[in-house]
Amino acid sequence: MNVEEIGKFFGAFLILTGGIASVISVFGLIRLPDVYTRSHAATKSSTLAVLLSLSGAFLYIFANEQFISVRLLLGIVFVFLTAPVAGHLIVRAAYRSKVKLADISTEDELYDVLHSEKKEKEETDV
Repeated sequence: MNVEEIGKFFGAFLILTGGIASVISVFGLIRLPDVYTRSHAATKSSTLAVLLSLSGAFLYIFANEQFISVRLLLGIVFVFLTAPVAGHLIVRAAYRSKVKLADISTEDELYDVLHSEKKEKEETDV
């Protein structure tokens, strides 16, 4: 086995691992009870799946054609930066829109923080 074949094998392995992580992500989206936990499944595991797939494609192309794909590198950086931020903003919008937590949730740690800020603001406005 030469270096080119090892690179192709490792790239294909990363692509396969990304596909498996994507399937696990879908099961999380179907199984989890509310928007907050579903967002966790969508952003964390889907981001990992896309990053593994793009990294595998990058390695496979590099091993096969000795070509560095700048588009794949930019795609990796773009997904790595934007997916967690988008997930955070979706959850924040859901929370501020008063979307109910799942019944199995035991504690809302953000409730006290937001309501204490509102009380302080009301007290300073008076």
